[in-house]
This record gives sequence, C-alpha cells and structure tokens, in this order.
Amino acid sequence: MPAGSVLSGEGCQVQDEQRIVSRAQGGDEAAFSMLYEDNFDKVYRFMTLRMRDRTEAEDMTQQVFVKAFEALPTFQWRGAPFASWLFRIARNQVIDWQRKYGKRATSSLEEVTAPSAENLEDRVQDKLAVEQVVAASRHLPPAQRDVLGLRFGAEMSIAETARIMGKNEGAIKALQHSAINAVRRVLAQGNHGED
Repeated sequence: MPAGSVLSGEGCQVQDEQRIVSRAQGGDEAAFSMLYEDNFDKVYRFMTLRMRDRTEAEDMTQQVFVKAFEALPTFQWRGAPFASWLFRIARNQVIDWQRKYGKRATSSLEEVTAPSAENLEDRVQDKLAVEQVVAASRHLPPAQRDVLGLRFGAEMSIAETARIMGKNEGAIKALQHSAINAVRRVLAQGNHGED
C-alpha cells in the first residue's frame, strides 16, 4: 500500500471516505483506485488466512474488488466504513468458494504480515511464528477463523468485525477469546501442522 494513500493512517475521516466513494460511484476511476489501494492489503491478508495458497488468495482478492466495482452504484452508507462492505463481499466470496469446491478454507501462506524486524534472524523467527499460528488456526471453526482474519489479518476493530459478521460485539469478543485460547492450546501441544 502506498505510504501517501489518502485513506490510510489515523486521520481518516468518514467525510473524506464518503466523498471518495461518492466520486467512485460517479465513475471517477482515480477515486476507485484510491479505495482499492487503501483496502487491498487488508482484504488480501484476510484472504491469506482463509485460503490454501497465495494464488487462490490473490485471485479471490481481485474478485472481491471486481464485485465491489460492479456493485458500487448500489452501495449505501449505513453508519459503517466502506471497508466493512468490502469485507462482507470477501467473506461471501470465501463461503461461495467453499460451497463450489467443497474445500475447507485454511491458510498455509508465508506472507500474512510483513516482518517488522530488520535482522534476518528475527525475520525468519517472525515468519515461522506466523506460519505456526496460521497452521494452528486450521483447527478452528469457520467463525473463529473469520474473527481472527478480520481482527488481526485485516486489522478491523471489534465493531467493524461485528458489522461484517452480522453479530454483536460481545459475540465477537467471545469468539476472539475462544479462538486465541484454542490456538494457544494447539501450539502448546505442538501438533499445529496436523489435521
């Protein structure tokens, strides 16, 4: 994601987002490009936690934006950020993919998050830790994987995750708590790679 993107950072204001979405709905390709660039990484990280490989995650992420572009004229503000609408599309894509191919969506991707350390050894340790957590998450029910993907992969708030999943915030907190505890148990048992 470009460092100077319009919507990234803490100063993102709802009015700015509404203005950009409105321009995109009016056919402004540059405005849709801003929405794409500001949301692509989050949607991709969510998909990497749900899909089996990078190619599938990339394809599904592109499909989310194609569907969003096609449905953009019907988008209406309902008190939630634009990203919430995108993640409902993304979550539905995963569900459709599972139904179509009869697959259990899990992830074994290397690049869920960018390593924060400069040191090569630290980067390898970070990558191994992410791979272990992703492998451990295979043992979780789909709702718990969705919560982890949205909360930590896509960096959504509890409220945004609740809107996307159609649940109340208390339910999201409970699912997150259960998911984290389950991942900890799997990691402690050392069988995170086996199904």
